Amino acid sequence: MKNNCCFIVIAVIIWTLIHFMGCSENASQKPAKTTNTSFTWDPFLDSLQVRTLKFFLETTDRNTGLTPDRWPTPSPSSIAAVGFALTSYAIAVERELITREEAAQRTLNTLRFFRQLPQHDQPQNVGGYKGFFYHFLKIPSGAREWNCELSTIDTALLMAGVLFAQSYFDADNTNENDIRSLADSLYFRIDWKWAMADTNGIKTAWFPERGFGPHIWDGYDEAMILYILALGSPAHPVPESVWQTWMKPYVWAKYYDQEFVSFGPLFGHQYSHCWIDFRVIQDAYMREKDLDYFENSRRATYTQQAYARENPSRYRDYAENIWGFTACDGPKDTTFVVAGKERQFWSYRARGVSFDWAEDDGTLAPTAAGGSLPFAPEICIPALKALHAKYDTLLWKKYGFLDSFNPTYITPKTPNGWFDHDYLGIDQGPIVMMIENLRNGFVWNVMKKNPYIVAGLQRAGFKGGWLAH
Repeated sequence: MKNNCCFIVIAVIIWTLIHFMGCSENASQKPAKTTNTSFTWDPFLDSLQVRTLKFFLETTDRNTGLTPDRWPTPSPSSIAAVGFALTSYAIAVERELITREEAAQRTLNTLRFFRQLPQHDQPQNVGGYKGFFYHFLKIPSGAREWNCELSTIDTALLMAGVLFAQSYFDADNTNENDIRSLADSLYFRIDWKWAMADTNGIKTAWFPERGFGPHIWDGYDEAMILYILALGSPAHPVPESVWQTWMKPYVWAKYYDQEFVSFGPLFGHQYSHCWIDFRVIQDAYMREKDLDYFENSRRATYTQQAYARENPSRYRDYAENIWGFTACDGPKDTTFVVAGKERQFWSYRARGVSFDWAEDDGTLAPTAAGGSLPFAPEICIPALKALHAKYDTLLWKKYGFLDSFNPTYITPKTPNGWFDHDYLGIDQGPIVMMIENLRNGFVWNVMKKNPYIVAGLQRAGFKGGWLAH
């Protein structure tokens, strides 16, 4: 009996090693059950994470918690960037950059500030309405900027950070008790049902001048976390049927020998995963595919490397370790001839490559590889290191990687190609969080303790894995 037991244990260990070491080749593999262990931790990730963390620690106003959309170019605050900042403070504690007390005070100041922002249906001197917030807020007042939309997805990303803080700050003291109470207050007052309007989904935007926009969130993209939060709300939950609305337009296809639910820019495969561990847990769609959303994102990441390796449009510098297509800054909206070929370029745009989405102008973003680190460290770490080695101080500065670059954009003023001069909060956040999730699953494990996240996943039909415990 003892010999049989030993044989079984050894067999399981061998199977596990084969399973993970072969994950990059087998497109039909079963969902991974643990963090990918087929890589060796690289100290470069520590350097990258510390620099990127300092973006949030040094550019965010300590009293209001308003994180700039971009830096150093003057900008309003992006509420989604605030959600990433709230999560980054705890990571900074774990990395011993700040104390828990400082992180708690920063968090408390942020939640208090957002709780007191005016909420009404008028277009001016307002921070939000029905519990939602406007996409961009003026610094330092927190008032609506640029006549922008009341954003459901950006509110969701903000609330992901709020609920993370609620679960992380669990001590019995005044500040941490207040954090938990304010998190409830902010989350409970969001009227998710109102945001459905006359649909069975959730609208993307509302404007005080003209009401709801024409679109709802459906099909696979970054809004998975939006529906999970709306389903998990104790105060204004949406019906479970919205998840069917969300899944209905999915595009399942093969791209570069990988079958997965298609979405071109990598941020759509990353944002929800920054906070939620989708390994092994499955909704009805993924049960039919015998897959999980984590594996889906891994496959999407691999196709970006394959696309860059093939480089069908012959952009400069694309290679096995030089890739990354996602929403990011770009050089300029223009067209001109480069090396005898007419090229079209864009400014900020959701770049991506997939079965049904190809938006590529030669612009690459380090956050694409950084935000996919847990999915495929064996290709993402070499990519990040290659970007650092090849472009050095053109791309790597005070807060780590600048947002993006385009080596094909050759002009008399940019003989080495175009390199951004800004950092974007929504692109810095995934780098910070996914390094920590790769390291030890920290953000995921904190969020597993949040009852609203668990309830939202269960109402969406997710089962198995850690949800079964």
